[in-house]
Amino acid sequence: MNGPEFLHDVLVFLVAAVVVVPVFRHLRSSPVLGYLAAGLLIGPHGLAFIRDSQSAHTLAEFGVVFLLFMIGLELSFARLRALRRYVFGLGSLQVAVSGLLIGGIAWTLGSTVEAASIIGGGLALSSTAFVLQLLAERGERTTRFGQVSFAILLLQDIAVVPLLILVILLGQGEGSFIAAVGGATIRAAVALVLVIGVGRLILRPVYRIIAGAKSSELFVAMTLLTVLGTGWLLSLGGLSMALGAFLAGLLLAETEYRHQVEADIRPFRGILLGLFFMTVGMSIDIPLIGAQAGKIAAILAALLIGKSIVTAVLCRGFGLPASVSLRVGMLLSQGGEFGFILFASASALGVIPAETAQMLLAVIALTMAATPAMAYLGSRGFRVFAAREEEPSAGVNEISDDLKDHVLIAGFGRVGQTVANVLSAGGVPFVALDLDPDRVAKCRGIGVPVFFGDASRIEVLKAAGADRARGAVITIDQPDTASRLVAVLKEYAPDLEIFVRARDLSHSRQLEVAGATAVVPETIEASLHLGGLVMNSVGASPDEVATIIEDLRQNDYEKLSKIVPER
Repeated sequence: MNGPEFLHDVLVFLVAAVVVVPVFRHLRSSPVLGYLAAGLLIGPHGLAFIRDSQSAHTLAEFGVVFLLFMIGLELSFARLRALRRYVFGLGSLQVAVSGLLIGGIAWTLGSTVEAASIIGGGLALSSTAFVLQLLAERGERTTRFGQVSFAILLLQDIAVVPLLILVILLGQGEGSFIAAVGGATIRAAVALVLVIGVGRLILRPVYRIIAGAKSSELFVAMTLLTVLGTGWLLSLGGLSMALGAFLAGLLLAETEYRHQVEADIRPFRGILLGLFFMTVGMSIDIPLIGAQAGKIAAILAALLIGKSIVTAVLCRGFGLPASVSLRVGMLLSQGGEFGFILFASASALGVIPAETAQMLLAVIALTMAATPAMAYLGSRGFRVFAAREEEPSAGVNEISDDLKDHVLIAGFGRVGQTVANVLSAGGVPFVALDLDPDRVAKCRGIGVPVFFGDASRIEVLKAAGADRARGAVITIDQPDTASRLVAVLKEYAPDLEIFVRARDLSHSRQLEVAGATAVVPETIEASLHLGGLVMNSVGASPDEVATIIEDLRQNDYEKLSKIVPER
C-alpha cells in the first residue's frame, strides 16, 4: 500500500471514531459498541469507504497485546489473594460450566469438537469493559455484588490467555484436540515460570535505572520495550504475543512503577484497541446476518437467559444471598470483547466457519447492547429478593442498641473521613457505613466505628440506629445513589436532619427536592475557596473576601447560576 492510500485509511478511521463513538458515549453506551458501529459504517458492508486495510489489521492486533498487558498490570498477586475464593472458585466454575454447556450445545448442533470448544469458551466470557463501566457509573463497584462480579471477570480475563493459545494451536493443526489443549497448558505454564523467574530478577533494577534518568520519554520507551519485547520472545517459542504482554503486566504489577506505567500505556491501548474493534465492525457481514436473523435471535435469548441462570445458581452455591446471585447473573449474561478476538482469530485460522463466526460476532454485539436492560432487571429483582432477606449487611448488627445522639455517615471516602475528623474533634459520636470491605477492615483495625452496610436498605438503617441519631451525612459521589439515600432516610426517619455532599448546583437542587436539610455543592465551594485565596493574594482584606463569598452563597448560589446556567 502506498503512502496516500494508507493516509486515506487512517483519516477515515479517525473521522469515524471521532464522529460515531461520542454519540454512543452520550447515550451512555459502551465505546466498544461505538467502535463496532464506526467500523460497520465505513467497511465494505457499509458505506465502503475502506474495502480492506491490511495495515489497519496489523495495527489492531497490537491493541489486543496492550489490552492483555493492562489486564496483567491490574492483576497484582495481592489482589488475587484477597478475592481468591471468588476468583479461582466461583470464577473458574462459571467459565467451566458455562463453556461446557455452550460448547456441548454447539457440538450437538453439528460443530466440530475444536470449534465447539472455542465457541463455548468465547461465549462463557462476559464484557469486562462494559460491566465495569456500568458499575462505576452507578457507584456500585465496591458493593458486594460489584466485588463478586469483578472477581468473576478477573478469572475470565485470565482464561483468555490459554484460550488464545488454544486457537493458535488448533489453527496450526498440531495433532488432536486433546494434544492441542495439553500443549497449550504446558506452554503457558513453562512461559509463566520462565518469564516470572527472569523478569523478577531484572525488571525492577532496570526500571530503577530508567526512573533515575528522570526522562519521561525514556520511561515510556522502556515500557514499550518490555511489552513488545516479552511478546516477541514468546512468539519465537510458538506462543502468542498477547501472552507475553500479559506476563509482562503481571510482573510490573508487583513494582512501585505500576501506576506510572499504567498512565503511560493507556493512550496506546485505547487507540489500538479502538482500531481493533473497528476492524471487527468492518468484517461484520450485514446481508448474512439478515439472512440468519432467526438463528441469531434464538442464540441471543438462549445466551442471556442461560448464562444468567448458570451464574446465579453458582453464586447461590457459594453462599451468596439470592438477591446478590440474581443481580450478578444478569449483569454478566452478555458476551464480551474477548469473544470478538477469539472468534475473529478462529475464523481467520479456519477453526470456525466464517458464517458461524459472523453470527457469533453479531450475538456478542447484541448482548452487549442489551446489558443496561439486563442490569436494570437485575436491580429490580435484587430489591424484591433483598426485601425478603431479613439479615442486614455483615457487621452492622454489631452496633449497640444503646447507641443514640450520634451522627450517621453514609460513605467513608475522603469526604466522609474529613467529616468524621471534625466530629471527633468536637466530641460528637458517629457511626459510618461503607461498601468497601478493605476500607472497613482497615478502619476497624484502628478502632474507627465503620461498618459494612448498604445505607439504602431499611434494615441496615435500623441496625445503625438512624431513628436515634442526631443527623445523617451523605458523602457519596454518585448523584443517583445520593438522591436515593436521601429519600430512604426521609421515609425511615422523617425528623432526621440530612446533610449531603453534592457534585454541583444541579445535583444540589435534586437533593433538596428529595428532602435534604442542607446541601454543599463540592465543586462550587472549592471554587469559592480558591477564589478567596486569589483575592487575598492580590491584596484584598479578609473581611472583604468573606463578604464577597457570603454574597455569592446567598439564595442557593443564585448569582453563580446566572453566570453559566447548568444544563
